[in-house]
Amino acid sequence: MKLLYITAFLLVSRVASADVCKLAISATDQMRFEQQTLQVDGQCTEIEVTLRNSGKLPANIMGHDWVLTKTSDVASVANAGMGAGLANNYQKPGDKRIVAATPIIGGGESSTVRFSTAQLDAGASYSYFCSAPGHFSIMKGRFVYNPAGSAAVAKNESK
Repeated sequence: MKLLYITAFLLVSRVASADVCKLAISATDQMRFEQQTLQVDGQCTEIEVTLRNSGKLPANIMGHDWVLTKTSDVASVANAGMGAGLANNYQKPGDKRIVAATPIIGGGESSTVRFSTAQLDAGASYSYFCSAPGHFSIMKGRFVYNPAGSAAVAKNESK
């Protein structure tokens, strides 16, 4: 009976302390992300991405966000977002192709988004980009999930 209680406790403890992988990425006034690849291992159950805008310009002049979609959806999501305007962070409201996204932020600001890895399809190719008009063609990178235990490329603050 004691073994049953210990096993139950360990299972509950594991669920309560789900593996949250924290990544940080920076964007600049020169319209680029500092990291070209973000990578997390298969043990992550949730991912938290913090975007820091290291520039100095305000959001309405040179704002940036971080948007994650399947690679095949990048251009169509970015184009759909342009019509949504700054008030909607250049992201079409309710767009199901967006896995996760931060709002547009200005220089010196940061924003964090957290999402479950259950939203990611095994074997699919994912990319992140800035959805501000004209930015997505050069402000983009590769997002790699479940690389068979490889270490995170971006700063993984919790592992």
